[in-house]
Amino acid sequence: MAALEEWTTAASEAVGLDSSTLAEQQRMVLELAREVAHHVVRPAAPLTTYLLGVAVGRGADPAQAAAALRALAARWTPEEIDIG
Repeated sequence: MAALEEWTTAASEAVGLDSSTLAEQQRMVLELAREVAHHVVRPAAPLTTYLLGVAVGRGADPAQAAAALRALAARWTPEEIDIG
């Protein structure tokens, strides 16, 4: 986890954010990504976390937006893929 913390600090500084206030949000985003990867498809995880960031940037409450996305992922039923 030290590498993740170091990366978070460096990435936060690179985009002008105070990483000391991001610990709770970091955990929330990682949990969201894990749930989406598990319930939807793995490539949906980074896209979903991006969408969360856009929503928060537009004024959404981070916890409420993440909860809505987690709930969507939990009830997601992917279409069957016809590979035949």
